[in-house]
Amino acid sequence: MATIEQRLTDMLRPAVEATGFELWGIEYVNAGKFSVLRLYIDHENGIDVDACAEVSRQVSAILDVEDPISNEYSLEVSSPGLERPLFESEHYQRFVGEQAFVQTRLALNNQRKWTGEIVGVENDVVVLAVEGKEQRLAVNNIQKAHLIPQFD
Repeated sequence: MATIEQRLTDMLRPAVEATGFELWGIEYVNAGKFSVLRLYIDHENGIDVDACAEVSRQVSAILDVEDPISNEYSLEVSSPGLERPLFESEHYQRFVGEQAFVQTRLALNNQRKWTGEIVGVENDVVVLAVEGKEQRLAVNNIQKAHLIPQFD
């Protein structure tokens, strides 16, 4: 069964792409009256406030008609930023060689949190170099992940 984020991604991606932006990913945090639907958008020329407002207008219209979330929520549209969240296999592949933090849904070797270098992706399995050892993490077991910015 698809998660709410997957259903929303399928529903909203065409509208975001029609505005000329990439829908990088969606997070939905269900917290009763304080729930948040967060869309991350990207573009090769960067993201500014006007871009976020434009996408917000387009997405809001669809959400008003489709009404996929039954409770109240706030809509946020933003750039992925420096600590770019990673949602799909392609995201990990794009950032091979970068440092990342990954939290899994289920523990592997009694551990759910991993920090290391993204080595690659093989058949929807992220290969992360953690303290000199390769750790293989299935994308569908990753609860959340983001890049760790490196400053020289």
